[in-house]
Amino acid sequence: MPNRDLDAAWTYHNVTKHSRWSVRHDQHSLDWANQPLPFKVYPALPPLPLPREFPPPALPTLSAIAHTEARSTAALPLDLLRLAALLYFSTGITKRRTYAGKEFFYRAAACTGALYEIELYLVCADLPDLPAGVYHFGPGDFALRRLRSGDHRGALVRATGAEPAVAHAPVTLIFTGTYWRNAWKYQARAYRHFGWDNGTILANLLATSAALAQPARIVLGFEDATVNRLLGLDTQREVAFSLVALGHDPNSPAAMPPEPPQEIPPLAFETLPLSKSEVDYPAMRAMHEASELCSGREAAEWRGTIQETVSSESPLARVPLAPLADDQLPPDPVGEVILRRGSTRDFARSSITFSQLSTMLARATRGIPADFPPLNDMYLVAHAVDGLAPGAYFFHRERGLLECLKEGEFRHQAGYLGLEQALPADASVAIFFLADLQRILDRFGNRGYRAVQLEAGILGGKLYLAAYAQRLGATGLTFYDDDVTKFFSPHAAGKSAIFLMAAGISAKRTRAAT
Repeated sequence: MPNRDLDAAWTYHNVTKHSRWSVRHDQHSLDWANQPLPFKVYPALPPLPLPREFPPPALPTLSAIAHTEARSTAALPLDLLRLAALLYFSTGITKRRTYAGKEFFYRAAACTGALYEIELYLVCADLPDLPAGVYHFGPGDFALRRLRSGDHRGALVRATGAEPAVAHAPVTLIFTGTYWRNAWKYQARAYRHFGWDNGTILANLLATSAALAQPARIVLGFEDATVNRLLGLDTQREVAFSLVALGHDPNSPAAMPPEPPQEIPPLAFETLPLSKSEVDYPAMRAMHEASELCSGREAAEWRGTIQETVSSESPLARVPLAPLADDQLPPDPVGEVILRRGSTRDFARSSITFSQLSTMLARATRGIPADFPPLNDMYLVAHAVDGLAPGAYFFHRERGLLECLKEGEFRHQAGYLGLEQALPADASVAIFFLADLQRILDRFGNRGYRAVQLEAGILGGKLYLAAYAQRLGATGLTFYDDDVTKFFSPHAAGKSAIFLMAAGISAKRTRAAT
């Protein structure tokens, strides 16, 4: 079983680390003439346009991101209008800009380099106005294209080892990663970005599904080969990364899909080339293949190992969070916040309040409806938070407490850790995600590497929404791996850096107010 060959995950993780030396000696440059297309295009398949007049997700954002339980029964049926809203607010095009005669597209969720390497497919039963089938979602024209007719949900039930949410869901979304579209800029490190960028999409999806009363559950335990074959993927270029069961109702026997065929017929639809040429980075494919599960039984067994959190805890916490009370939360609805969200490019070095920081942390970390537990630990460098001394902190998720590791002004150090960029130095707070990879891999195999990157992206996406709901700014960043661990040690000794978020007050907003 490749999932238990842990050397593969360590090899990939170590080879793709950033250091001051590696960044300065990297000879890679961007070939703009060969930049990949931002969309997957099936030229021969007719589009099925999605409705654009759909119900807006009106639940207040800070309530939506704190929703953790997949409700046993959907309050509303999952029809084409609600499905269109879920797709739009997860990964639809929300802004179009023209620079130097070229049009740029911005999506609902943040993505590394705005390269949008995550593709979305759906497998559904008969829905109102949408026949059962396997579909690809095209954000470019906001349309579906049917890859297979009929109800193929049974193949996903088999691939997941009869995961109950998938078995009872009228729709399962499948998220894939396209290697070259992100590796064009980030080379082999792009596989880490699969998790981050899939995660920010999932943060939007979970918030939108909560607002539209649609149960959602993230599923990482599935047989990869079956899902890839169902979608007709060229796995040298694109691979299934995660599933989400939508609208599942375990109390409805009628929702159970038919038995799948033993063999899934291949697909051979033409797609447009992403670029004139592609550069292969075998380390990405080796990492993904090493995390594959080879049967539904193995997927069920993988899920069965997940019983408890692996996040480390210490009894020395000192500062309890002070989040806003429910009746004090900003009322901004999740749809509105997603539409105005961006990635802050310049922070004002101004202070946020401890209540604003506490609300971000408390609301973003209440839990994720998924078949994996909390995996990441969160460390903070607070620069300008009224009511909290500047310094380095460890966040105890389960108890809502901050433990001060060292007091002091660390703007310079935070900027250095974030690849010597100004953003983590100028922000009010920099939030680093670290994880005990050895414990995670020992328990969950290489699939744990996929899960820890995905969870960091989901939490990062929730922090984005929590910041923008409070009229703050936020952005995701990369980092010098081992230097991050060293800075937070001895507390973080033995852990690995996974992700970085910076939050604060946008300099653009400050200039506009003066």
